[in-house]
Amino acid sequence: EVQIVESGGGLAQPGGSLRLSCVASGFRMGLYPIGWFRQAPGKEREGVACISSDELTYYPDSAKGRFTISRDNAKNTVALQMNSLKREDTAVYFCARYRRPATYGTIFVEEYNIWGQGTQVTVSS
Repeated sequence: EVQIVESGGGLAQPGGSLRLSCVASGFRMGLYPIGWFRQAPGKEREGVACISSDELTYYPDSAKGRFTISRDNAKNTVALQMNSLKREDTAVYFCARYRRPATYGTIFVEEYNIWGQGTQVTVSS
């Protein structure tokens, strides 16, 4: 069964850090672009980072300089290190697999077809 499971969410103070991780089963993550997305209440899901199979990374302006995506192909995992957290980073965070093996990645939600269940991140003092 193809599956992705996220972990590492929780409560952080503004300015703090959290590290999210997702582990895959049923496929080799290293062959696919993997993205991290988030969805806040009442808002659309949005991409915050992606990493290609060639380990090229992309971040939107909202995450650039604060978030870092990385992969460990031996462990079949992808991590998202989030620093300098802001209240507006509060959301459910999802890890997802791009629709096909590729050497490039995007952060367009519609191009990902395997999703984890999500992990809650709350930034509050």
